[in-house]
Amino acid sequence: MKAKLLVSTAFLAASVSLSAQKNATITVHADQGKEIIPKEIYGQFAEHLGSCIYGGLWVGENSDIPNIKGYRTDVFNALKELSVPVLRWPGGCFADEYHWKDGIGPKENRKKMINTHWGGVVEDNSFGTHEFMELCRQLGCKTYINGNVGSGTVQEMSEWVEYMTFDGVSPMADLRAKNGHEKPWKVDYFGVGNENWGCGGNMLPEQYGMMYRRYQTYVRNYNNAAPVAKIACGSNVDDYEWTEKVLETTNRRMPKEAHGAMDGLSLHYYTHPGGWENKGSATDFTETEWYETMKRTYYMEELVTRHGAIMDKYDPEKKVGMIVDEWGCWFDVEPGTNPGFLYQQNTMRDALVAGINLNIFNKHCDRVKMANIAQMVNVLQSVILTDGERMIKTPTWFVFYLYQAHQDAELLDSTLETAMVGPEGHQAPNMTESVSMGKDGKMHITLTNESVSEDYPIDVILDSGKAAAVEGMILTGEMHEHNTFDNPEQVKCTSFDDVKLTDDGLKLTLPKCSVLHLTVTVK
Repeated sequence: MKAKLLVSTAFLAASVSLSAQKNATITVHADQGKEIIPKEIYGQFAEHLGSCIYGGLWVGENSDIPNIKGYRTDVFNALKELSVPVLRWPGGCFADEYHWKDGIGPKENRKKMINTHWGGVVEDNSFGTHEFMELCRQLGCKTYINGNVGSGTVQEMSEWVEYMTFDGVSPMADLRAKNGHEKPWKVDYFGVGNENWGCGGNMLPEQYGMMYRRYQTYVRNYNNAAPVAKIACGSNVDDYEWTEKVLETTNRRMPKEAHGAMDGLSLHYYTHPGGWENKGSATDFTETEWYETMKRTYYMEELVTRHGAIMDKYDPEKKVGMIVDEWGCWFDVEPGTNPGFLYQQNTMRDALVAGINLNIFNKHCDRVKMANIAQMVNVLQSVILTDGERMIKTPTWFVFYLYQAHQDAELLDSTLETAMVGPEGHQAPNMTESVSMGKDGKMHITLTNESVSEDYPIDVILDSGKAAAVEGMILTGEMHEHNTFDNPEQVKCTSFDDVKLTDDGLKLTLPKCSVLHLTVTVK
C-alpha cells in the first residue's frame, strides 16, 4: 500500500510523492558540495558483552584458533576490509563498572571480575588497555575510550588518561613503561561516562552536567599536538530534557569558545519493532514487522534533527559533534543462548536498517560527526558472527563494505522522490539515498529499497557534469535471508550491471529489498 509522503524532517523535506505512473527521480547537484562526511560515521563499538571480546575479537596467543598476537585472524582480516575508522571500548554499561588497572600488567596477575551487567560471567581481564590499543594500531583506526563515571573516581579517570597519553616521567607513565609500552598512545576520543541517565548511575541531567564538568577537568591534554576529544553523555532516544539541561549546566559560567568543555555529545537509539518488552525475533518476522522496523529506524532522522536543534541553541557554529555511539537493531536473543549475551542473527532486514541510518548520518554530517554501530562481533547488530573456529560476515558487514567510499568524501546535495510503503499504521518511506564526491574523484551514490515486493525504476539526474561510466555493487535477497555457519555466503554483494548512461545522468531499476552502491565517473 502506498500513500503520498508527508513529513517535516530535514532528510525528506525536498522529497515529493512518487506516482505509479512515472519513474522515481534522484537529482544530484554535483557542483554543490556541502560538508565532508567524517569517516568516523562508519565506526564500530566493542563492549565486554557476551562473546564480543572473548571468543570474538580475542582468543589469546595460545589459542588453537589462528590468531595475530591473540586477535582472531579471520575477524581481524574481515575488519580490515571495512576500513574501520574508529573503535569504541570498553562499554557501554560495562564502562561504568570497569576499573582499568585490573586490565594491565602480566596477564597471570590480573584480577578476575564478574560482569554484572551482561550474563554474570567471570572475565579474566586478559584484554585490557594494551590489547585494545594494539588492536587499533593494527587496524589503523582511531581510539575511543569510555571512562568510568558511574562507579569510578576522578583520580582513577585522571590516572588512566595519564597512563595512556603522558610522555615523560610520572607515576603512570613509569607504570606504562614497566608494562612494556614506553611511548604514549594517541587517545583520539574519551567518553566521560556512558548512559549516566541509566546504568551509569541513574543521574538527573543537572547532576550529570555537574559531574561532567568535574570529571572532564582531569581528562588532561598532555600533548597539545594530539589533543583528546571529550565526549559527554547525551540522551536516550527522545529525552530532549536531558540534552537541554546537560548543555545548560555545562555551558553555565563557561566562556562561549569552550562549548561546554566538550567536543561531542552522544545519542543512543536502538531499532526494534515490538518495543523493549517484546523486541521480536531476529529471523522469524512478518511483512508487517518488517515495515514497522523500517518505520522505527526512520525515527533516527527526527531524533538527530530535534536534538540537533537544541545543540544549535548552545553551539550555533556546530563545533560540538553529535556522536551516535550506540545504534542498530535490537531483537530477542537467539533461542538457547545466554539472554545476557545479546546474541542475535542478522538478516536482510538488518542490512536495510544499516543502509537507512548511514544515509541519514551522511545527510546530517554537519552535526553528526561519529556513529558506532552496536556491536562489532556477536552482539546485537554485528558485522561479524563467530562460532568456535568458524566465522561469517553478516548482511550488515556488506552494507559497511558498500558504503566505505563515503568516508571523508564530500557530501553532495541531492533530492529523491519517495512514497510510503507498507500496511496502514506501519508505513515507512520506500527509499533513501546519499551522494558524495569521493577522494578518488568519483561520485558515489548509495540507495536503499525498503519494499519487499516492488522494484523501482529510477532516473538519476546530474545537474552538473555528465556521467561517463558507472559501476555498481548490490546486496539483495528475500527479507529473511541471512548467512549461517553452514551456508556462509547466502547473502553477499554482487555486481550490478542493470544501469544505463543517459544524456541527463543514469537510468536503473532498483530491486526490491536491496542496498545499492553506484560509482560514477563524471566528466
